[in-house]
Amino acid sequence: MTHAHFLARRKRLLKTIGDGVAIVPTAPEVIRNRDAHHLYRFDSYFWYLTGFPEPEAVVVLIGGKKPKSILFCREKHEEREIWDGYRYGPKAAKTAFGFDAAYPIEQLDKKLAEFLVDRDTLWHAIGHDAEWDARIAKALNEVRAQTRAGKRAPRAIHDLRAELDGMRLVKDSAEAGIQQRSADIASAGHARAMRACRPGMAEYELEAELTYEFRKRGADAHAYTPIVAGGTNACVLHYVSNDKVLNDHTLVLIDAGCEVDGYAADITRTFPVNGRFNPAQKDVYEIVLAAQTAAVAATAPGRHFMEGHDAAVRVLTQGLIDLKLLTGNLDNLIEKGDYKRFYMHRTGHWLGLDVHDAGEYKVGDAWTTLQPGMTLTVEPGLYIRPGTDIPPALAGIGIRIEDDVRVTENGCDIFTTAPKTVAEIEEVMRHD
Repeated sequence: MTHAHFLARRKRLLKTIGDGVAIVPTAPEVIRNRDAHHLYRFDSYFWYLTGFPEPEAVVVLIGGKKPKSILFCREKHEEREIWDGYRYGPKAAKTAFGFDAAYPIEQLDKKLAEFLVDRDTLWHAIGHDAEWDARIAKALNEVRAQTRAGKRAPRAIHDLRAELDGMRLVKDSAEAGIQQRSADIASAGHARAMRACRPGMAEYELEAELTYEFRKRGADAHAYTPIVAGGTNACVLHYVSNDKVLNDHTLVLIDAGCEVDGYAADITRTFPVNGRFNPAQKDVYEIVLAAQTAAVAATAPGRHFMEGHDAAVRVLTQGLIDLKLLTGNLDNLIEKGDYKRFYMHRTGHWLGLDVHDAGEYKVGDAWTTLQPGMTLTVEPGLYIRPGTDIPPALAGIGIRIEDDVRVTENGCDIFTTAPKTVAEIEEVMRHD
């Protein structure tokens, strides 16, 4: 993605804020222990507007007749660059990233009060970070203290995220290209894990196969902590221990995706540890796959976000009746929510710079209407925890199938390609 894309986003936001001032900081560095840091990851809102990769940075947008975008960042530092690597510094950053001005980060607090004088509105992610709320309150109070000198502070404070969420919800062609690359790499990682899987392996060995393929193909990192859940572990939705042995005649559920240039892929596949589904596993798998097919068919422009979930629930509930795990009238079971014992989550979420991406799911009483360019996951599942009323053949089966889809003019495209049907999975897992 070129810097022109980020500049265009800033210009679009400047039109939205009118005569106001918007402040968007990046994420802080996070200590893992003592003086060791976690791998740095920028704030998604900041990245969306700037493409600037360094920590200790803030972008300030000043609206009005002469709109400006101003970056505050670390100065050049010869010694620190020996230890930590290249820094742009304000001068180079201004030129490289197309800002109207750039200053050392140390000057931010002083200049912040100057920027707020006689502005009607301040745009800021209120309540997201207490330290930032306090810094901005201090700047506002500095301006208010000069009232008798004729200076006026903003009288309204708006949450900037509401505007940015709407922008981020619909992806452009450049974003779609990056998402496709991320999805391709993640799909290859899942296929590699299938090919490598054998009874007796540990869950973390499959995690290692994923990590290897992701990094080998150029992904920046995992998009989230991977789930590699063998057997009944798959009935724990956010299982991340990944340290148990994979037993013969059981399934393994892998929920894993990678990140490329900030954009996440999110895929779940469930497959037999020994490469062949037994009849009970296949029965449950085909129900979940049919539910995903129904949800994808309900994902199209003009449809609302929950229609895919509703379609999946109907198929899953009928499947639970067929498996004799539920009894009764289909509509009544859905209305009472009896299926939630075996399916307790939504069928999807927005996908983008965050794996659970920005954007409203509901506005007022109405679910968000889908439109071309939106990307989301479709991920139905069934989780049959062992119990006295559960047939032994079904006990402990946990299956989720998740793909990433992009809403198009006529429907949607699935842009993740990991093996998915029973035949595809068994073929890729053949141990000839």
